[in-house]
Amino acid sequence: MGAYDYDLFVIGGGSGGVRAGRVAASLGKRVAVAEEYRFGGTCVIRGCVPKKLFVYASQFHEHFEDAAGYGWQVGTPTFDWKALIAAKDKEIARLEGLYRRGLDTNGAEIIDSRAELVDAHTVRIVATGKTVTAERIIIATGGAPNPHAALPGHELCISSNEAFDLPQLPRSILIAGGGYIAVEFANIFHGLGVQVTLIYRGKEILSRFDHDMRQGLHKAMVDKGIRILLTDVIENVAQVEGAGGGLIATTKNGETIAVDTIMLALGRDPNTRGLGLEAAGVAMDERGAIIVDAYSRTNVPSIWALGDVTNRVQLTPVAIHEAMCFIDTEYRGKPTTPDHDLIATAVFSQPEIGTVGLSEEDAAKRYAEIEVYRAEFRPMKATLSGRAEKTIMKLVVDAASRKVLGAHILGHDAGEMVQLLGISLKAGVTKDDFDRTMAVHPTASEELVTMYQPSYRVKNGERV
Repeated sequence: MGAYDYDLFVIGGGSGGVRAGRVAASLGKRVAVAEEYRFGGTCVIRGCVPKKLFVYASQFHEHFEDAAGYGWQVGTPTFDWKALIAAKDKEIARLEGLYRRGLDTNGAEIIDSRAELVDAHTVRIVATGKTVTAERIIIATGGAPNPHAALPGHELCISSNEAFDLPQLPRSILIAGGGYIAVEFANIFHGLGVQVTLIYRGKEILSRFDHDMRQGLHKAMVDKGIRILLTDVIENVAQVEGAGGGLIATTKNGETIAVDTIMLALGRDPNTRGLGLEAAGVAMDERGAIIVDAYSRTNVPSIWALGDVTNRVQLTPVAIHEAMCFIDTEYRGKPTTPDHDLIATAVFSQPEIGTVGLSEEDAAKRYAEIEVYRAEFRPMKATLSGRAEKTIMKLVVDAASRKVLGAHILGHDAGEMVQLLGISLKAGVTKDDFDRTMAVHPTASEELVTMYQPSYRVKNGERV
C-alpha cells in the first residue's frame, strides 16, 4: 500500500471528473470520486441532455402544422408538461445510473457527499467528517448559474436549473440574457406555447457568433412571435399581489413587463466557493476560476482542475478531452495538452446554429484578405409545408492559402453537419477540397460544396 489512501481523488461527478476517475480506476489506480448532488454533472442532470430533450418536445407543434402540407390530417394536439417532466426524469435517472455503474465496474469508490480540500493531499468528506489522503487530486466541480445577486428581486427569478423542474408550464416568461442558454430556452418555451420575451443588454443576441448567424436567428425568432428587447436590462423584479400572482419587471429603458416567470440566463460562474482551495493554496482568478497550466495543473503540484471550473471552454466534450489528457500525461507516460483550437459547437435554437472556426469578423481582423461564400435558401422541407424559413450557409476562406477558416450554418440539423465540418477544418481543409467533393442531392448540406464563386471579399477589413 502507498503512503496515501488513494492514488487519485476526484471532487465532482460530472463528465470530466467521472471520465478521469473511471479510466484511472481501469488502469489499476485506487480512485474515489465524490459528488454532493447527482452523478452526471451539469450536462446530464441540468444542462445539455435535458435541454435537448426539451428542444425535441418544443418542435412538435411545428411538425404537426407542417404535416398538413404533406397530406396528413392531424387532430388538435395537446401538450402535457408534467408528462414531459416525468419522461425527462426517467431518462436522466437512467443516464446517472450508467455513470455510477461505469465507476463501480472499474473499481472506483463512489462517495455520495460533498468533499472539501484540507491541504494539498487531504480531503474532508463532509457527510461523515472523515478525512482521507490522495497522491493526486482533481477538482472537477463545474459551474453554476450566476444568480445576479445585485438585481433587486433576483430571488423571485429562476435559472436554467429550475427551468427543468417547474411545477407547471408558465403562460408567459421573461428571459434575461443573450447567450446560447437564453436563446435556447426562449425557443423551447415558445415552442411549448408560452408567451416569450427575451431581454439583452447588447445590440445583438449571440454576440460572439458570426453576424449572419445571429442576425438570421434573430429574424427567425421574431417571425415566430418571440419578442426581443435589445440594449435593455431588468432593473427590478417585484411580486404581484393578489390572486393572479406573477411578477413585474421594470427595465432600464422604462418598460414594465408582467409575466408568470422570469428566468435569469446571465452567465455561469466557476463552482469553487467553499471547496477549501484557499487552505490548499490553489490559485484562482478574479471570477473564482481555478488557474491551470497547459496540462490542467494548478499551482499546487498534487492538484489538477478540469472542465468548467477552470473557465477555459465551457463545453462537456472539452471537459472529457481534458480528462483524457490528464490520464495520458499522468498514468500513461504520454504528456498531452488539451487542444482547444477549432472546437465545433451548436446552439440548439430553432433553427439551429452550427459553427466551427473563425467568424467573418474575426477572420477579417487576422488575415489580409478573405473570401466569403454565402448561400441563403428555403429548405426543401418547407416547400410543401409553406413555412417561411431560411437556411444560411457560410464559408470563410483565406484568399492567399485557400484554407477554410470558418464554417457556419443556420438551419435544420446544423449541429449534426458542423460536427463533420469540424473534422474537415481540423484536418486543414481548403476551399478547393470542398469544390472537388461531389454533392449529395437533394440535401441542404450540398450547398457547402456547390458555392464555387465567393459572394464577396474582405480586404484589410473592408468589403470589396
